[in-house]
Amino acid sequence: MTCSFCAYITALLAYSSFFLEKMAFLMKSMLSNQVKNLGLGGGGEENKEESAPSDPAAAAGMTREEYEEYQKQMVEEKIERDAAFAQKKAERACLRVHLREKYRLPQSELDENQIQMAGDDVGLPEDLQKMVEEDQEEEEDKDSILAQLQSLGL
Repeated sequence: MTCSFCAYITALLAYSSFFLEKMAFLMKSMLSNQVKNLGLGGGGEENKEESAPSDPAAAAGMTREEYEEYQKQMVEEKIERDAAFAQKKAERACLRVHLREKYRLPQSELDENQIQMAGDDVGLPEDLQKMVEEDQEEEEDKDSILAQLQSLGL
């Protein structure tokens, strides 16, 4: 019975020392937070709100004029990217329209709208245009050979 009592006391002491360490840590952190809030802290850490500049130009390390020029340049680049993207979408729509015409498929209003939004001056890209021309020439050659065979009566 003495051994189990000793084990109980040992466990109780270990738990109490663990509990006391945690309490000491909590008390220390609470007190240090209160002292920092009073402004009596060592001053090692600055307030984050004071260190962050409110001006975005200063945050970027530029003067106000440089920052405005940078913003203007970013807007212009975005407009150029958007225009190039719209042009690519219209070219793809034009290709789909061409394929629908070639294979006699129903037309899509969405493609027509994309082409109109791009200004109706959209055509097939040059490399695709060359491919279409080559296909048309091959079809014409096949048609002419077939016509010649039919005229011979074979």
